[in-house]
Amino acid sequence: MTNRTRQNRIALTGGAAAAEALRQIEPDVMPVYPITPQTPIIETYAKLRADGEVVTEIIQVESEHSAISASVGSSAAGARTVTATSSQGLALMNEILYIASGMRLPILMVISARALSAPINIHGDHSDVMDARDAGWIQIFSENAQEAYDNVIIGMKLAEKVRIPTMVIMDGFSTSHSVENLEILPSEKVKEFVGEFWPEKYLLDVENPVTFGPLALQNSYFEFKVDQEKAMERAVSEYLAIAKEFERLSGRKKDYFEAYELEDAEQVIILAGSAAGTTKDVVDKLRKQGKKVGLLKINLFRPFPRKEIVEALKNAKSIAIMERAISSGTYPPIYQDILNGLYQTKQEKNIQSIVYSLGGRDIFAKDIEKVFENLIKEDMIGEIKYIL
Repeated sequence: MTNRTRQNRIALTGGAAAAEALRQIEPDVMPVYPITPQTPIIETYAKLRADGEVVTEIIQVESEHSAISASVGSSAAGARTVTATSSQGLALMNEILYIASGMRLPILMVISARALSAPINIHGDHSDVMDARDAGWIQIFSENAQEAYDNVIIGMKLAEKVRIPTMVIMDGFSTSHSVENLEILPSEKVKEFVGEFWPEKYLLDVENPVTFGPLALQNSYFEFKVDQEKAMERAVSEYLAIAKEFERLSGRKKDYFEAYELEDAEQVIILAGSAAGTTKDVVDKLRKQGKKVGLLKINLFRPFPRKEIVEALKNAKSIAIMERAISSGTYPPIYQDILNGLYQTKQEKNIQSIVYSLGGRDIFAKDIEKVFENLIKEDMIGEIKYIL
């Protein structure tokens, strides 16, 4: 291959692809607790450890709350730390998510996104990760197994660069359990790309003692949170720089979002995750019919690259924002972010909020085509539309 590293093609599930990336990174510590559909990630990695392919210290704990708590302790002690979870597991971690981000600990968490109870559902949607979107973690979405692999590598480097914990997200079952062909980079190139982890401050540096998680009252708490938010703002540009560096290494285009046939598109769908593949097929079909349709697939969701996304939508007349989550009592999260950006730049568009595929329900090409047809007819309604 010219201008990039020679790679091996291999067939893996999304979960196994994430585990393969972790094998190449070889973190110091991985606290784990199993939950469907995340379990194959840690199960695959545990087998690698048992086979002697990695020396990571795997800590088996009694709950997801314990897994993230152990991750906080490990990362604060100066160890490169990863974990993984889904659904109720992420919800159970909620208390500690804020501690990890507030302490600026660069933990990497791989998530197979799944519906939240009740009623109990083990299949994929984005309810869990959207519930955690304001916890101060970077969030990167993956369309398929290839992106799950790539984003684990990018996410690890980004977390340690800006000292913000990072979630790499794939759709439960649709991606985590589906076998796809992907390209794997040589392990030495991945290790070189990610680099060694040298924490700026850590608890076991006895020559330079520090305190993590001190009491902060009215005279200092505000400053801590503002500094944290400034770091999150810096993560926007740092993500792009790291993504472009990875693009040069792998030959795979990386950006804040994927703009698919977007340049002259008048009708646009915006979404994140595995449904992007079906949407691209529909875009190709309608383009052959002369219809100016396109897709904006979100890769980086937190921090939200609002300015760049709004600029990419400048030629769109009608937009459907499709989401696999409900924000109870109001519009869904991506819709709110997009609408806010368009309002700030005084762009007037016809916009439709659509909720789809909750609890893993299939969405078909005909459903996506119907959305585009409604956009073309400007058959827009003010309320949220549900694809049932």
